[in-house]
Amino acid sequence: MRTGTNPTGLVAGFNIPAEIGMDLADVATPSLIIELDAFERNVATLRDRLADAGVRLRAHSKTHKSVDIARYQIEHGGACGICCQKVAEAEVMVAGGIDDVMLSNQVVDRHKIDRLARLSGRARILVCVDDHGNVDDLATAAMRHHGMLECLVEIDVGAGRCGVQPGPDALAIAQKIDSCEGLKFAGIQAYQGSAQHIRSYTERRSAIESAADMTSATVSLLSEHGLDCAIVAGAGTGSYYFEAASGIYNEMQCGSYIFMDADYQRVLDEQDRPIVEFENSLFIWTSIMSKTRADKAVCDAGLKVMSLDSGLPVVFGRDDLEYIECSDEHGVIADPQNNLCLNDRLKLVPGHCDPTCNLHDWYVGIRNDRVECLWPVSARGRAF
Repeated sequence: MRTGTNPTGLVAGFNIPAEIGMDLADVATPSLIIELDAFERNVATLRDRLADAGVRLRAHSKTHKSVDIARYQIEHGGACGICCQKVAEAEVMVAGGIDDVMLSNQVVDRHKIDRLARLSGRARILVCVDDHGNVDDLATAAMRHHGMLECLVEIDVGAGRCGVQPGPDALAIAQKIDSCEGLKFAGIQAYQGSAQHIRSYTERRSAIESAADMTSATVSLLSEHGLDCAIVAGAGTGSYYFEAASGIYNEMQCGSYIFMDADYQRVLDEQDRPIVEFENSLFIWTSIMSKTRADKAVCDAGLKVMSLDSGLPVVFGRDDLEYIECSDEHGVIADPQNNLCLNDRLKLVPGHCDPTCNLHDWYVGIRNDRVECLWPVSARGRAF
């Protein structure tokens, strides 16, 4: 491990919370740390399970927004490429040497389409579509820039967000893509995002079975009309085992598995137990900055270093403590046994890892309580 790739122009040495070789206790707080042993086990676990199932992984970089982690997922985690949500994220990844990138999202603004088309001259670029006019715009830009864009028709399989209806609507757009110079029909995007955090195993399985049925029927209809789906994509950390066993999906788009977060660990397995196949590897490293009351302490990790959309963070490995309140720069921790002192360090598991990572410039990689590597959050803030 080493100091990471930085294709985004961050000033060298700027706002870095640690140095290689430093003790964990000396890492600045609040900051993001990755326990590398747990991270590597998570990567290997999904790699091996998907290999056994005979399906591909296209790891989702919206979780980490890091060129270094994307490279690790490709080199060590069996990923055939990565997913991005934004053109700017894709630009950072390609600049960092990632050469197979899917925009698992629609790109409809003409300036963004132009950037995407230019990018296709440097890497394999795939993009999702759910609109006929968008197909025309993508084709025009691809031809203008002498590139090739591979397009997947996104179908709504229950999330109620993007995507056309399965069946004839999807066929019509696929046929249009297939007829356009500069475009290549690549397959179907069928991500059931709303199922990922369904707590009940049975309800989660039912939602994915429904999605797989709609996807299978659409793939069969396209095949009847001479359109083969090289990619049938979807799945996430909370459901990939269902899609991988479905016989219809062949490309998984998991992201959070590398880190896990507090909300994913509320998702239950078949025996109604928290899923434990992946470990917490990402933490907010924080320190106690005030202790004026016996039953409470105040840490330096507040709203500016974590997302609360999925709830408050959990204090890792400490059943005697509870994070109970958050403001801009402070977190209040219930300490009923009066165990905490000034400058004590704690690991917090964020409620939602993806937006939390986007609040930080660096990951500090830790092994055996020492800093082994520093990785920039390369695509931080790349929201367009």
